[in-house]
Amino acid sequence: MKIDKKTKILLAVTLLVGLLLGALFFGGNTKEEENKTEVKSKAEVWTCSMHPQIRQPEPGDCPICGMDLIPLESGNEDIDPEAISMSESAMIIAGISTYKVGNTDGIKEIALNGKIEVNEKTVYSQSSHIPGRIEKIQVSFVGEYVKKGQVVAYIYSPELASAQQELIEAYSVKDIQPQLFESVKSKLKNWKVSDATINSIISSGKTQDRFPIYADVSGYIIKKNVELGDYLQKGQTLYDVADLSTVWVLFEIYESDMSWVKKGDKINYTVASFPGETFSGTIAFIDPFINPMTRIAKARVEVANSGLKFKPEMFATGTLKTKVVGNKSTLSVPKSAVMWTGKRSIVYIKNETDKGITFKLREVTLGPLLGNDYIIEEGLKVGEEIVSNGTFNVDAAAQLAGKPSMMNLEGGRVSTGHNHGDSSMPMNEDKKVALKADKTTISAEAKKSLQPIYKDYFEFKDALTKDDFNSAKKALLAFEKSFNKINMSVFKGESHKVWMNYQTELKKQTLHATHIKNIKELRMTFEPISNVMIAMTKAFNPLNESAYVQFCPMANSDKGANWLSKENKVVNPYFGASMIKCGEVKETIK
Repeated sequence: MKIDKKTKILLAVTLLVGLLLGALFFGGNTKEEENKTEVKSKAEVWTCSMHPQIRQPEPGDCPICGMDLIPLESGNEDIDPEAISMSESAMIIAGISTYKVGNTDGIKEIALNGKIEVNEKTVYSQSSHIPGRIEKIQVSFVGEYVKKGQVVAYIYSPELASAQQELIEAYSVKDIQPQLFESVKSKLKNWKVSDATINSIISSGKTQDRFPIYADVSGYIIKKNVELGDYLQKGQTLYDVADLSTVWVLFEIYESDMSWVKKGDKINYTVASFPGETFSGTIAFIDPFINPMTRIAKARVEVANSGLKFKPEMFATGTLKTKVVGNKSTLSVPKSAVMWTGKRSIVYIKNETDKGITFKLREVTLGPLLGNDYIIEEGLKVGEEIVSNGTFNVDAAAQLAGKPSMMNLEGGRVSTGHNHGDSSMPMNEDKKVALKADKTTISAEAKKSLQPIYKDYFEFKDALTKDDFNSAKKALLAFEKSFNKINMSVFKGESHKVWMNYQTELKKQTLHATHIKNIKELRMTFEPISNVMIAMTKAFNPLNESAYVQFCPMANSDKGANWLSKENKVVNPYFGASMIKCGEVKETIK
C-alpha cells in the first residue's frame, strides 16, 4: 500500500498530539499519585491533639473526645523537637489558658479565718464567800446581765448561824472583852457580811437564816456553775461573767505564714453577720506557741464593741498585706501555672508562630508565695507567656508524646500497652525496662503517705463489683487526687525513682478519668491501674495486712486481668454481678 506525503504528515501530527495528551493526563496523574503517596507516608499514623495516646493508621475522629485526628508528625522541621504542639480547639477542650509574665509589687496577701471571742481580760468568776446551801438563786441562764451589787443568791449556812450567835454573846460582854467582840465582827466581815447586817443582828438579838450573795462586778454571764439546792464551799464559783464592751477577734495563722505576720500589722476583715461592711484592726498579740494538732497559732485583734454589735462565736474573714523584703522589682506567676515535685518546679512556655502553637517545659526557681502568685527568682523573663490553667493536661500530653515533662526532663515516649494476665508492668518503648516490682525499702512516713491511695483503690474495686458506676467514678477521681498529693520528698534513694515511675503510670491511666461515661470504660481503666498497684505492693510492702493478687481469665477480651484485694475471697470487679465469682487467687503478698 502506497502512502502519500500528506497522509504521512497527518499520522505524525496525530502521534505527537497523542503523546502530549498522554503526558498531560497520565504523567500528571503519576505525579499526583506520587504526592499522595508521599503525604500518606508522612501521615501514616494519626493521633488526637488532645489525647496523644490515640494511634490510628488513617484519619478519623478521636474515640474519646470526637475531635478530628491529625498526623502524628507534621513534617515541619521548624517546630522545636522538645515542644508539644496543640491546636486552639484542643486548648479550649483541655481548659488551657495562658498568662504573660510581669513584675509584681511584692505585696503578699494572707487570707485569715477568725472568730470573735470574749475578751479574757474582762472575765470574772463570781464566788461564794459563805459556805452553805443555796436557798434561792437570782441568776437563771447564760447570757443574763448582772449588775454590780445585785443580789445573785441566798445561802443558808450553819457556820454563819453559829457566828451570829457568837456575835450576840460577844456584844453582851463587849465592855469586859472588847477584843472578843471585834474578833467576831471581823470574822463575819470576812464572809462579806455588811456592817448594816451586823448592826441589825445586834439590835434584834436574833440570827438570820439566809444571807445574800452580792455581785462583785457587772457583766454578762458566760457560764453558770450551780443550781438551786447545791452545797457550796467557801470560795466556790457560782458563775463566770464577762464585760462585752470589748471583744477579741482571734485569727488563725498557719505555720507556713508565721514569718509574714508581726505584732502591729493591720488586718482588714469582714464578719459574716454584717455583709457589705469592712472592719479593721491591729494585731495586739500573737501566740508564742503553735497548736501541735492543728499547726496554727492565734493572732489577737482587740476591738471596741459599742452596742454589743459583735457577738462571741461570730465568724470573721480577714486579709493581711505584707511586703516582700527588698525594693527591686520581682516577677510573679499564678500558683496554678507551677508544677513541682520536691525541689523541682516547672512551667510550660507558650510559643506561637505561623506554624502553630507549641508548649515547652522550663524549670524555674520559686520564691515566696504571695497569695495566689509565686515569686519567680530564676527561669523566666518579663513578657514570656506561660500556661496558667491546664498545666497538668499539657504535661500529660508531653509525657505521652515522649517530650520532656515533669517526670522525665529528658523526654522519651511511654507505651500505652500492658501485659495482661500476669503482674508484669507496662514497658517504656525506648528503654524497654519494666516498672520495678522488686522489693524496695521505704520509710514509715512514705508508707503512711501511700495509705490514702490504697483506700481509694479498694473503694474503686468494691464499687465495680457492685456495678455501681457513680461510686466507682467518684472513687477513681479520689484515687487520682490522693496520689497527686503525695510528697515525693518522703521517698529517698532508689525508692524515689521507683515511685516516680509508678506515679507517672498512674497519672497516665487517670488522665481522662473525668471524661469516662460508663462502667465499661471504668473497668478498662481499672486493669492497668491494678497492675501498678500490684507491683507497688510487692516493691514497697506498705500494707499492714496481707493482700491477694486475683486473676480473671475472661476479662480484657479473654486475655485475662489481675486485681488486688484485701480479702482471700474472689469478688470479680471486671464483670460484677454477671460473673461475680469468676477468678482465682494467684498470689498472696504478706
